[in-house]
Amino acid sequence: MAKRFTRIESGKKIAGVCTGLADYFNLDVTLVRVLFVVLVLASVGSAALAYVILWAVAPRAAHSGAAPSGAPHGPGPEPRS
Repeated sequence: MAKRFTRIESGKKIAGVCTGLADYFNLDVTLVRVLFVVLVLASVGSAALAYVILWAVAPRAAHSGAAPSGAPHGPGPEPRS
């Protein structure tokens, strides 16, 4: 079965696009996010348009229960009272 790009919503910051790209290319999600910010700044915002297009076009990943590469594993910190 061919690998397919999907938005992964676990570990996302905005829409899961960078998380999905990191999983698809087997990269650390932090590296993908930093590269995307650099691209947005270098392209005077054109990369932001590409992000919005990917957000609209890419399907959500089916929940697999596993955290994507670079995402923290396990439950988050305990909420403060």
